[in-house]
Amino acid sequence: MRRKFLVLLETLVILAGLTLAVAAWKVHSALEQTLNVSQEELLDVPAGSTPTGTFNRMQAKGTLRDALWLRLYWRFNLAGQPLHSGEYRLTPGMTLQDLLGVWKRGEVVQYNLTLVEGWNFRQVRAALDKQEKLKHTLAGLSDAEVMTRLGHEGVFPEGRFFPDTYKYVRGVTDADLLGQAYSRLDEVLAKEWTDRAADAPYTEPYQALIMASLVEKETGVPQERAEIAGVFVRRLQSGMLLQTDPTVIYGMGERYTGKLTRADLHEATPYNTYTNAGLPPTPIAMVGREALHAALNPASGTSLYFVARGDGSHVFSDDLEDHNNAVREFQLKRRADYRSSPAPVPLPAPQPGQEPGSQPPAVPAASPDTATDTPADAPHDSQKDSQ
Repeated sequence: MRRKFLVLLETLVILAGLTLAVAAWKVHSALEQTLNVSQEELLDVPAGSTPTGTFNRMQAKGTLRDALWLRLYWRFNLAGQPLHSGEYRLTPGMTLQDLLGVWKRGEVVQYNLTLVEGWNFRQVRAALDKQEKLKHTLAGLSDAEVMTRLGHEGVFPEGRFFPDTYKYVRGVTDADLLGQAYSRLDEVLAKEWTDRAADAPYTEPYQALIMASLVEKETGVPQERAEIAGVFVRRLQSGMLLQTDPTVIYGMGERYTGKLTRADLHEATPYNTYTNAGLPPTPIAMVGREALHAALNPASGTSLYFVARGDGSHVFSDDLEDHNNAVREFQLKRRADYRSSPAPVPLPAPQPGQEPGSQPPAVPAASPDTATDTPADAPHDSQKDSQ
């Protein structure tokens, strides 16, 4: 009996060794296999996915074989390794080992959403709607409902998001991205408020945010921002109306078609700075850090007026006579290529391997001014037609 037991034990040990050897060979073979991918494609791993389910799905599709051995390998070797949700890039010649390396490093495909300085909230929502890889949760909600969903009930959304390029992966929600932009604006505004000039004429950061939105809409020339902020501040301190067209345009909403008339300048809206004294009630656009810095650090000086030269820059004047002379020179005798904002910078060609959607959208040029019937005491050139 003892001899038979020893023979049986030896047999079991040999069989176990053979089994382990076969298993090791099968696992090695499974790991070294080349994925069946003829061209670059994306593997979608939704939130909550497991390696077992993902291996099975890939085998069913014919992308890999021996899913059983791969599941066993993961269970005994990578049990504590999370599988991040998102998309993973599969390329021809990629091995299973390569894929596991990508999974371990969490190298999910990222997409970019660029929010542009000067955009209003309607444009922000339109940009979000166009992002196919986002999970859309805000469709059909009013602006007020969107803010409630973000946890900021009662906050007016205009100007409350920071223009920047935000990275995200498939499955991230539009609310998540908006939440990032909202928090980023709060951070930048708080920092600029702390570093503001001692004589900055604001009692709260929100007023500076409103002023920054006017600066953002009036010029894209970096060196002019502080000077334009200075003009607006001096007009406020002198009891003069701001008379800035972008506020009138904002108050018109979707009725604005690219032209302003004298009647528009007299229309009673809360945002009409031709008829209402002081700052408008809210920002009128998203602002960049530079516009915020300019609003909180306005340039000193004596100018109270400015008019566009036609190349995107402005002529600043201290008194109405000089301003009217500048209007006659640059508004009544307009150059053929006149524009009231700098020419847009062409986007670079996509680089090899650039993620889909990673190029920021082109910023449309401001419409050239189309008339010269600016009220005599307006601080700047007007963007309207005579009627």
